[in-house]
Amino acid sequence: MTALDAEREPTTATAPAAGPVGRAGGNGRRVSREQLVLLVTIPALVAVVLGGWVAWRLTAELDAVEARQLAWGAIWRLTREHVLISVVTTLVVLVIALPLGVALTRKPLRRAAPLVVGIANAGQAAPAIGLIVLFAIWLGFGFTTGVVALTLYGLLPVLRNTIVGLEGVDATLVEAGRGMGMSAAAVLFRVELPLAAPVIMAGVRTALVLVVGTATFATFIDAGGLGALIQTGITLYRTSIVVSGALLVASLALLIDWLGRILESVVRPKGV
Repeated sequence: MTALDAEREPTTATAPAAGPVGRAGGNGRRVSREQLVLLVTIPALVAVVLGGWVAWRLTAELDAVEARQLAWGAIWRLTREHVLISVVTTLVVLVIALPLGVALTRKPLRRAAPLVVGIANAGQAAPAIGLIVLFAIWLGFGFTTGVVALTLYGLLPVLRNTIVGLEGVDATLVEAGRGMGMSAAAVLFRVELPLAAPVIMAGVRTALVLVVGTATFATFIDAGGLGALIQTGITLYRTSIVVSGALLVASLALLIDWLGRILESVVRPKGV
């Protein structure tokens, strides 16, 4: 078996998602019919929802409070804040979870994996709003505290999937790489990580959606975001503001999930 064959040979850990297999792209990556449908329907659904909301916003008769809260400038500012805290949190999660997940699959730290995953699981099991408020009491209010709390909340999917993906790589492929004289680092980056990439990216996509949705609570600690619309609408008894905030957050989460699916298809090894 050559090194190229070893890298291309599929394993049980990286098999495509259940369902009928659709056409393969020009790069040889197989995409299931379910994935194709989702890649088409998700942006269409987001476009319909946002288009309907924009049409309502342009024609609705709003009072002074609603007009101020739903002003285009205010909506754009809150959306930027929501995207910023979500992106920064996701980057921090990746910087922590990916190296940690790799380290926990190596022999020196493998026994510690259940303990570390258990700690991460405890962070996600806690109610999001309670976790954010506790960190705010400890670290103070603001953007940084929001990132720290959301990082703990979004850590588990990436960490767990990194461990599962690497442990699911066929051991014979790893041994084949080492038998050809590849170093441990070369085997990791040229064999293990490429084959585990689909599983890892599924965790990243889950974390992204969790973070985008949970970032709505960041407004309670002055970290900004679209949650401000929901909070204001509830406080002032304005249903139009609450529904607008909920629709915008849901649309953003769906769009992020769509982008995650595209990235997941891009990093999938050829022929898998």
